[in-house]
Amino acid sequence: MDGKSWAAVARTSSPQADASSPSTTGLATAGTDRMIGGVSGGLAEYSGIDPVLWRVGFVGLTVAGGAGIVVYLLLWVLMPSGPLRPGDEPSPLEQMVGRIHARVSDARTTPPRA
Repeated sequence: MDGKSWAAVARTSSPQADASSPSTTGLATAGTDRMIGGVSGGLAEYSGIDPVLWRVGFVGLTVAGGAGIVVYLLLWVLMPSGPLRPGDEPSPLEQMVGRIHARVSDARTTPPRA
């Protein structure tokens, strides 16, 4: 195919939502696919990349200098919590992270005092 044909295909094709496409909802921790905080599961739901690859990436960053732990903890606090499975209740640690997230997000939305 020549350059014009590829350009025509690119203009006429539109991405269709299916199970393998990234989620159109916002970035949030996973309520169902969680091991520790649901960060990798939430990133997987948002990006369409397998959560195991996200976990391997965090481990790789941790081994390469410790940044994986810091990045994971920051994402855990900054990402809003996703919906839990029916009948599940957040653990005390999840409740504490939720309170920290509420304080951080409240601090970002309130204007500074004059």
